[in-house]
Amino acid sequence: MSNKIKIGIVGYGNLGKGAIEAIKQTQDMELVAIFTRRDPKDLNLNVPNVKTVHISEAIDYKNEIDVMLLCGGSAKDLPEQTPYFASMFNTVDSFDTHAKIPEFYQSVNEVATKNNTTAIISVGWDPGLFSVNRVMADAILPNGENYTFWGKGLSQGHSDAVRRVNGVKNGVQYTIPAEDAIEKVRSGANPELKTAEKHARVCYIVAEEGADKAAIENEIKTMPNYFADYNTDVNFISEEELNQDHTKAPHGGFVIRGGDTGAGNKQIFEFSLKLDSNPEFTASVLVAYARAAYRLNNEKQFGAKTVYDVAPGYISPRSAEELRRDFL
Repeated sequence: MSNKIKIGIVGYGNLGKGAIEAIKQTQDMELVAIFTRRDPKDLNLNVPNVKTVHISEAIDYKNEIDVMLLCGGSAKDLPEQTPYFASMFNTVDSFDTHAKIPEFYQSVNEVATKNNTTAIISVGWDPGLFSVNRVMADAILPNGENYTFWGKGLSQGHSDAVRRVNGVKNGVQYTIPAEDAIEKVRSGANPELKTAEKHARVCYIVAEEGADKAAIENEIKTMPNYFADYNTDVNFISEEELNQDHTKAPHGGFVIRGGDTGAGNKQIFEFSLKLDSNPEFTASVLVAYARAAYRLNNEKQFGAKTVYDVAPGYISPRSAEELRRDFL
């Protein structure tokens, strides 16, 4: 019997596929099954010893899986799936609708606490690694301002949101940071920037045949929490163009804080990521935090957790002794 951490994945989209690759690079985890709403036979999964199972049968795996990685979208999937799966399993998800995180936390915490599971929510790079760095910068430089810039890159969550608009066959969304705004922040000027001054959003949409393009554009541009506060450009293209020019998923961004210390000395705190594959990197973060969920649960730390509740040592496969010796 293997003593590896046993992982299940819910959802076989880009994030789920990225999680498979991330698990392959670990020594202490093994993938048990992929859970899907589709017919499991249609997944064509080419991974040895991994089962494909319909999502309705997940309860049968309660004693076979240590942590379930929830790889659905934040718009519709995770608000239902995380509380459901947290009633049976330890979970890690990437819920990224920032404005709704407090209520999402409450709904998950109630279920996980009641069922003695550990559910780490809103894991990834933003929310996730960027969140940690915003808090660190704020604590270290109390006399300053935080700024977060995303892109240039393809956003998984925003792309998922546009694909759910009625009449949209397929689509992607790119987040474009404003270079002049970044330079102002790096200079230590601590400018006041409105949402629309920091980023633009650009969508490329394949419409269903006969769909009302004006209605699609209006619904995207007025979508709360996603596009309403931004300058959003909606472009309609063919499926061929989408497949040719928009299948890669690069992304990245910066957390920057400008602050003063002592006698007015300017200090700049910056954390940045440059990613060839947003879903593969996000999935790699989920997999690392699955290790933490397993360990916290063994310590009987039940309920919903965020990245603020997880010490870095919990996500590392290395022992505390190794970390002190090699990384401190």
